[in-house]
Amino acid sequence: MRILFSINNSLALLRSPRAPAPIRSLLFGSKKSSSVSRSAAAFSSAMSIPPSISAASHSEEALAGKLWIKFNRECLFSMYSPFAVSLAAGNLKIETFRQYIAQDVHFLKAFAHAYELAAECADDDDDKLAISNLRKSVMDELKMHDSFVQDWDLDINKEVSVNSATLRYTEFLLATASGKVEGLKAPGMLDTPFEKTKVAAYTLGAVTPCMKLYAFLGKEFGALLDSSEVNHPYKKWIENYSSDAFQASAKQTEDLLEKLSVCMTGEELDIIEKLYQQAMKLEVEFFHAQPLAQPTIVPLLKNHSKDELMIFSDFDLTCTVVDSSAILAEIAIVTAPKDDQGQQVNRMLSADLKNTWSLLSKQYTEHYEECIESILNKEKADKFDYEGLCEALEQLSEFEKKANDRVIESGVLKGLNLDDIKRAGERLILQDGCVNVFQKILKTQDLNAKLHVLSYCWCGDLIRTAFSARGVDAVEVHANEFTFEESISTGEIERKVESPIDKAQQFKSILQNREKDEEDKEEKSVLTVYIGDSVGDLLCLLEADIGIVVASSSSLRRVGSHFGVSFVPLFSGIVQKQKQEETWKGLSGTLYTVSSWAEIHSFALGWE
Repeated sequence: MRILFSINNSLALLRSPRAPAPIRSLLFGSKKSSSVSRSAAAFSSAMSIPPSISAASHSEEALAGKLWIKFNRECLFSMYSPFAVSLAAGNLKIETFRQYIAQDVHFLKAFAHAYELAAECADDDDDKLAISNLRKSVMDELKMHDSFVQDWDLDINKEVSVNSATLRYTEFLLATASGKVEGLKAPGMLDTPFEKTKVAAYTLGAVTPCMKLYAFLGKEFGALLDSSEVNHPYKKWIENYSSDAFQASAKQTEDLLEKLSVCMTGEELDIIEKLYQQAMKLEVEFFHAQPLAQPTIVPLLKNHSKDELMIFSDFDLTCTVVDSSAILAEIAIVTAPKDDQGQQVNRMLSADLKNTWSLLSKQYTEHYEECIESILNKEKADKFDYEGLCEALEQLSEFEKKANDRVIESGVLKGLNLDDIKRAGERLILQDGCVNVFQKILKTQDLNAKLHVLSYCWCGDLIRTAFSARGVDAVEVHANEFTFEESISTGEIERKVESPIDKAQQFKSILQNREKDEEDKEEKSVLTVYIGDSVGDLLCLLEADIGIVVASSSSLRRVGSHFGVSFVPLFSGIVQKQKQEETWKGLSGTLYTVSSWAEIHSFALGWE
């Protein structure tokens, strides 16, 4: 059992305000009574929107802000590129940086020319002036590159031709600024000022992602600079892009895009979106095209392709948008009889079920908070105290088992049809990017990786169906199981994983069994990764070589911090390890936090 829920307040479990059709309609069709409709709607789930990298000062209504959020996956691919990580760490080879500067000079010249063409198309004098000022900032950036050449005695013309990634971006940029855009008249046929203004808007749509990306990277890298670190070779580069002046220039670009696009039709805005996305993809290609002749810590799996990789993940709210207990309760309520007439199975009536679930939820919530507060009343550790944490979580484990006792004794899980459970699994909405990560790991050739899901979920069949329906059949599920008689649940649970202690024991058991299987084979190093979000995952997160926390609950951070656990943003941790050339190891007391599965993808798998 993870988190029970209130019938009237279950929407608090959701991570997105956008809700699709109720679960009941997905399971049983659209026909439903008004009373069932209300209860079904209470458990409606939504496709999770990955937390934005940064919404900056933009509202969700602003075009540039919406596009930045929508395509933040591409931003992460750029930020987690081996080039960017090495640059942020300060150990990027000077020769690589020289080649980057040479490529960027070509790019910036095209950028300046694109602004020049856009200014010619702008109809408003204020817009012309704004674009001209943006062009001046690009020229200033070129001067900064000249200073790099002088500071490091670089010869940027030394056998450095334009690479294919740079060429693709510059050609795209100049074609857009010249009016060669799908859905727009040929450049020589732009008769009216409004048609020409479209070209200016489209050009801004193609340059804005670059400005925003560099402003974002500058801030991220700048936050990692140690004030006492005077020898970081790329400090000047980082300070330029994190400066107030550059941040303001990026903001001006976004504001101008907003102004130029305000009167555009939906179709024309779609064109801007496509240009924005294409520009973001070309930026990713540009970062990954920089040649590196040095070891890097990313992407993780590529660097450990000769090792055996053990990837572990929690399920509820790590992989899913809604806790599985809410799904199972929904099935129980909407399939329960409304009266005693014609019952073939001895089940609770729908109204009684609803009341019982509400009572169980209230009891769980109250007792859970009491249990957490009791743990936090213990003396706070002044350093990482794993033994003390294990002892404290024994108390939470006892609580979870007693909560399961109440659920089983209540009879609320009796009478569920296995087909309904599987149908719910097929339609279960998962966190954006989760399945993609699992699929990519399993499909990557020459990668010796195994995937395990450890979950409190009462019904392993729900988890297996959720993944198999999406082509992820090789996931090994370790969860509790319903007992069935002729595909109808008896109300009993085969109890395997009920608590943090049980999860940790399962984790260790899997590794021990792996060691037995490898006794007669060539010995390989093993790297373990655990992905989770709650207190129930805490021990496994710490035991793994790399513990990744996705959008964690407040109780996880409170309990972890109380016992000396450090929570570090993943990118910050990666830069530090790249700088110090450290290896990953478990029980270090450090966990790494991410905003979304897209960030995990960028770190573990990289971009191809």
